[in-house]
This record gives sequence, C-alpha cells and structure tokens, in this order.
Amino acid sequence: MWFVTTEQIAGRGRRQRAWIAPRGNLAASVLETLNVAPATAATLGFAAGLAQASALRAVAGSASVAFSLKWPNDVLAGPAKLCGILLEAEVQPDGRLAVVVGMGTNIVGAPEGTPTPATSLKALGLEISAEELFTALSDSWAECQAIWDQGRGFGEIRRRWLALAAGLGQPVAVRTGSATVSGIFDTIDDTGCMIVQTSTGNRVPISAGDVHFGVAASARAG
Repeated sequence: MWFVTTEQIAGRGRRQRAWIAPRGNLAASVLETLNVAPATAATLGFAAGLAQASALRAVAGSASVAFSLKWPNDVLAGPAKLCGILLEAEVQPDGRLAVVVGMGTNIVGAPEGTPTPATSLKALGLEISAEELFTALSDSWAECQAIWDQGRGFGEIRRRWLALAAGLGQPVAVRTGSATVSGIFDTIDDTGCMIVQTSTGNRVPISAGDVHFGVAASARAG
C-alpha cells in the first residue's frame, strides 16, 4: 500500500530529524508486510535506493544528470542530495513485520544549510512533476522489491547498488555516535553494512552513521 503526498509539513528523517516537503515535492511511503527478521528487512532500503535511481533515470530521459547512491539511504545528483530514504518497522501480532519505506524527493525545492548540500530536479533543469515521478517510482519499486524477494535476492540488489555507489574506493569518515571511523570505503557486506578499511588495514563493518567523503572526510577525521 502506498501513501503519497506532494506536501509534507511534519515528517521526520533519520534520528528524528525534521523533514519538510514544500508543495510540489514528492513524499511517498510504501507499506510492506514481511515474514523476515528485522536485520533482513533493513536491506530493503537498498532496493528502495535502486528503485529511486531507476525512476529518476526514467523521468530524466536524455538529460546528463548522474544519479548515485550514498550509503546508507540517500540518492545524489552529482555531489548533492536529491532524495532521502527511511525505513521503520513494527512487529505484528502474527509475528510478521510491517515495514514502511519512506522516500522523499526534492522536485521543486531543496533545504538550505544542510550538512550535505541538497538540490532539486528543478534546480537541475528538469521540469518533472511529483505525479510523473511517482508513476515511474511505483513501477521501479515493484521490480526492485521482486528482485529483493524477502531478502533472498539481496545479493543481486547489492551488486546493482555497488555499481551506483557514491564514494566507493574513496576516503570516508563515518560518525557513529561519539566516535568517528575513517579510512577507505571498501564495499558493503551481505548484511548491508559499510566496510571501511582503516589505515591500519582493519576492515571495520558499520551498520549506521553519518557519512562524509573526500575533503569533508578529511575534516571529520581531523
């Protein structure tokens, strides 16, 4: 079941951060009931990223915009954030998980002053409506969710996600609570954790955190 709006005034993102979508942007959440463990359900977020990127490529047509996926839950256009994804889950009386995958896309406007610069389709020169993007997104979601297949197809989702991964092989700093892990973004593992190879040669798995690449990574590491 989809819940879709072109304006949101009291949404939230990761870590309870406020999320406001001005009129004309797209806020879309899909509800799935799954018979899987919570850790498996979490990998559905990577399918959501692929679905978003596929939908954006479909509506952008021949426009020369490079869309990429930033671990764990953003879609970028060039270096700027275009879309955010959030998963929330609740156990049902029958033991299954009700999982809501929320996806917010900047179509006509983007927030200013954010840690990661943000952009919108309009700022990129793409005159696309929220309704047009949602039509493409609902189709691409059906395809990617079927590939994911209750987690059984995460290997293929992982392969496709890595092909679009932002910052792969580059310096990265990940803020996890009060600590920062710095190194090279090596890959994601078969549970969706980011693997950071540190300067000592250790490969550190990270399940959640705020990610910074390049110059921002060096600044965070310092």
